[in-house]
Amino acid sequence: MLTITDLVKVYPTGTKALNGVNLTISEPQVVAVIGSSGAGKSTLIRCVNRLVEPTSGKIMLDDMDITALNRRGLRAARRRMGMIFQEYNLVERLTVMENVLSGRLGYVGFWQAYRRRYPPEDVRAAFEILDRVELSGYQNTRADALSGGQRQRVGIARALMQKPDLLLVDEPTASLDPRTGRQIMRLICELAHERGTPALVNIHDVQLARTFSDRVIGLSDGKIAFDGPPGELSEKVLTMIYGEEDWSTTIRDAEDKSGKPKDDNGISHEAAIG
Repeated sequence: MLTITDLVKVYPTGTKALNGVNLTISEPQVVAVIGSSGAGKSTLIRCVNRLVEPTSGKIMLDDMDITALNRRGLRAARRRMGMIFQEYNLVERLTVMENVLSGRLGYVGFWQAYRRRYPPEDVRAAFEILDRVELSGYQNTRADALSGGQRQRVGIARALMQKPDLLLVDEPTASLDPRTGRQIMRLICELAHERGTPALVNIHDVQLARTFSDRVIGLSDGKIAFDGPPGELSEKVLTMIYGEEDWSTTIRDAEDKSGKPKDDNGISHEAAIG
């Protein structure tokens, strides 16, 4: 369970990116965080694993107070939180397999990692995950030879190698074309559901959030303006989050006739996930 209480982040410039955010994720669901640029989406995601240091408030992962951990404790806590980055954050000169296995760095000894001598069970798990993200046969390909979508799949595989209790996903589709973005978002959601892993996903694309997520958090000026199922993202709610705009096309494109978000095949999201 992830519980965020009265989270505030004020940057040295005086900008208040988060202003008393309260959020609980108590079940394995995909939670999309939407909002305009500067609303605090990335800051929220990065405060959870303290890539950004909160100014005040509390973040609990089960019974662990993330905000109170020292450096050593934080390293241990981050093993429980898989992070998927917008810009992939891969080591370009390393192979796909080496990047994926780096997800186990927190669990193997320094010299094992340095010599790239991972336990056989980790190597087997890496091959299985590569197959699941449709990169079978790419294990010896350097990361800098991959397309953007392929790189993001490597990032997803690396995060899953941690066997995390929580997935943190920061703008996973922002650098991708629309078709690849849908494929990546679908993959993240499928894997989160398959493994029973909650996922907090910062995403700028409202249609993707409506189509694939189980729950949507709408941030505005560092505060939660909406928290509910994607089907309740009405024109009124989107205006409250983003401001005045004609949202009818956005809503129509993401819904079927019953008013439920649908996937690429026109199947309602609820039906697709059973």
